[in-house]
Amino acid sequence: MFDHDRAVERAAELRARIERQNRLYYTLDRPEITDAEYDALMRELISIEEAYPDLRTADSPTSRVGGEPLPIFETVSHGTPLLSLANAYGPEDLLAFDGRVKKALGSDAASYMCELKIDGLTVALTYERGRLVLGATRGDGERGENVTANVRTIRSIPLTLRAERTLSVRGEVYMRRGDFARLNEARAASGEPEFANPRNAGAGSLRQLDPKVTAGRPLEAFFYDLLLIEGAQAETQQDALSLLKALGLTVNPESRLCRNIGEVTAYCEEWGRRRHELPYEIDGIVIKLDSLAQQAQLGATAKVPRAKIAYKFPAEEQITRVLEIAVNVGRTGAVTPLALLEPVEVAGSTVSRATLHNEDYVRDKDIRVGDMVAIRKAGDVIPEVVRVLPEGRSGGEIVFAMPDRCPECGADVIRLEGESVSRCVGSACPAQLREGIIHFASRGAMDIDGLGPQIVSSLIEAGMIHDVADLYLLTRDNLIGLARFAQKSADNLHQAIQATKDNPLYRLLFALGIRHIGENVARILVESYPSLDALARAGQDELENVPAIGPKIAASIVSFFQEEQNLRLVAKLRGAGVRMAAEAREAETQPLAGKTFVLTGGLEGMSREEAEERLRGLGAKSAGSVSKKTDYVVLGKDPGSKYQKALELGITILNEQEFKELLGVF
Repeated sequence: MFDHDRAVERAAELRARIERQNRLYYTLDRPEITDAEYDALMRELISIEEAYPDLRTADSPTSRVGGEPLPIFETVSHGTPLLSLANAYGPEDLLAFDGRVKKALGSDAASYMCELKIDGLTVALTYERGRLVLGATRGDGERGENVTANVRTIRSIPLTLRAERTLSVRGEVYMRRGDFARLNEARAASGEPEFANPRNAGAGSLRQLDPKVTAGRPLEAFFYDLLLIEGAQAETQQDALSLLKALGLTVNPESRLCRNIGEVTAYCEEWGRRRHELPYEIDGIVIKLDSLAQQAQLGATAKVPRAKIAYKFPAEEQITRVLEIAVNVGRTGAVTPLALLEPVEVAGSTVSRATLHNEDYVRDKDIRVGDMVAIRKAGDVIPEVVRVLPEGRSGGEIVFAMPDRCPECGADVIRLEGESVSRCVGSACPAQLREGIIHFASRGAMDIDGLGPQIVSSLIEAGMIHDVADLYLLTRDNLIGLARFAQKSADNLHQAIQATKDNPLYRLLFALGIRHIGENVARILVESYPSLDALARAGQDELENVPAIGPKIAASIVSFFQEEQNLRLVAKLRGAGVRMAAEAREAETQPLAGKTFVLTGGLEGMSREEAEERLRGLGAKSAGSVSKKTDYVVLGKDPGSKYQKALELGITILNEQEFKELLGVF
């Protein structure tokens, strides 16, 4: 370890490098180092600060791993009130808004800045001389909760600005759809209640009394309102956004200056169609007079500013009937109620079932068999029942009761005190085995192509598999014996199973189904523990020193590797030839190293997640926006504005076939 003087120098150097990488990754979308290299820098800084506690500072990047739990949130007053917005629901409302604005200005000249309305949780940040000193929720607009300790854990929020400015700024904390889905999958696997949608997940994550919980959640933020700044000036909203970006704060790249209300309407209609292309949720468009002087001239009513309005997208809800309330038994024994519905179209797909989360959810909403209900896709992904329409009841509806016996194995179903989830206690429950194998084979885990739920059920019923390791012992002849399996289909599945033996270690770790270990946490763990044996030897305290690993996750890992049957399963997988350690990729296996790709539009032959995974495997990076640093733009079906930007910058454009050829997919 360094002496104190050298530690001071090295800590300052590490903080500067880490914050630079945060800015490159979140604000400029062009990271220079890998996640492993970033984590190594963070671990070194943590070790220095542990050795020399006097070097810890409030704005150190190590604060992102979370501090001690708070007893309660302090209430703070906002220097500038955080007003809500009036709503518009169609073109006629926008025309009326434009008319009011022009009448108040006494002029027909009005340009508007249009910004995506992120469906998240509003926060207000205060920086003093460039250092983050306060993060607060909106609250009632006048007063909010002091969540500074939690805000510090969000890597896309800079702890220090690129200039020593004193300012206040308003933004939105949110969670990406993919991260939300993985978080819910991990919560379901560990028997925790799932979040209803990304907004609820983000809000629940930010308002945690334990900052370490927030640190373990994949939160990000966009900023859009410059509330106050000293030593600088912006004349327009466009200038304000540019200033925020220059200071290191992340602004949404899809904002557009519109010269008249016709262009505003076109922008709203465009994003109403394209909203599902985004990796995060939006529920509308915010329209603001671009001139800040004109905004000040119009002022505000008691509740809303006159120069701004929120265009709200139509709610994607449908009415249908609950035909039955069934229960599903998960791989951890969690027994979850499920609504079986009259099929109905929601957000472009047919929905015939919806999650009911847990027994309390059904009781609180009073959902009964036979009820007419409103449903929607939570986060445009998971169908859920929003509300019951009691006026449609006939009197013959049936109240749901959680079964006291498992429908799969007949074992007791119990609900422990303090938990919201009921569980089957049967150690030989076939549903738990089936769901565990389905998870093991799923995308993000071992990703065994062609091994779906029906085939898993057939293999279990035939007595061919009793755990996930048995998959690797199957022969082609075993598979041919299954119903509807011919030689070719048996060969394909056998090859698909065997091919996963060389999967990255994080996939195996996620696939094992350890409670609280989702895909993101698995990736983080593998950076610190490059072999399953090393992870198995780690103790509780040691694990808690890993960024984003709290006591609950650490205890779950220790518990898993203390269980003899789990150790036997790992040994069986090792004996079957499954990779148990991470291997550094050789340069020649990464022919696209250093290249940046941007995908726009839908790909027909693969999902966006699959395309991004293939790019990472070849050493490339997938970015969300086009810039001069972009090497290739991949053109899918119905491409967006990124295509035009690529043409303007002269960037190489690939169609889907050319992209597949580049990946080596023929």
